[in-house]
Amino acid sequence: MIEVMSRPRPLPQDPIEEAHRQWVGHGWGDVADGMAAVTSLVRAQQIVMARVDEALKPTGLTFSRYELLMLLNFSKTGALPMAKASARLQVHPTSVTNTVDRLEAAKLVQRMPHPSDRRATLIEITDAGRELVAQATEQLNAKVFALPGLAPDRLHTLLQLLAEFRHAAGDFDAGDNTAQWMANEY
Repeated sequence: MIEVMSRPRPLPQDPIEEAHRQWVGHGWGDVADGMAAVTSLVRAQQIVMARVDEALKPTGLTFSRYELLMLLNFSKTGALPMAKASARLQVHPTSVTNTVDRLEAAKLVQRMPHPSDRRATLIEITDAGRELVAQATEQLNAKVFALPGLAPDRLHTLLQLLAEFRHAAGDFDAGDNTAQWMANEY
């Protein structure tokens, strides 16, 4: 059974629409759509993260810790160099170090010397880490990913728009096949 999380009471009007109206009224109409888009993305991210946090709460994981555990879980050997984990998660190495510190303290990962590069450290997921990330994935799949908040055709449109936005921002290379999954999936 899929449990739907409670929603806060809706506001009587859309505050972003009101901000858009105010932007236009104050002579900034040429950038009002951009302001509304950015503000909408930030608000959407807040809504999604609240849902993710609620789903992960029973596991004690944050989303950044979950992402790192899943990255290690998906790797062939269950281990990656810290620098590679940082690059794949698109976060600063210091963030990965802090995340690994917390996961290691919880015995969900362990640091290992790199077998061929003395300068590098491997992060390896433990059996407890695999068990916990499997539980967390079940929660996220049931409570967040299965119910993203849009109909499938609208979700596909959103994915296309976000891939276009991320590509234009330099998030991935045009020669990269990263966006191809969308064309193949739908």
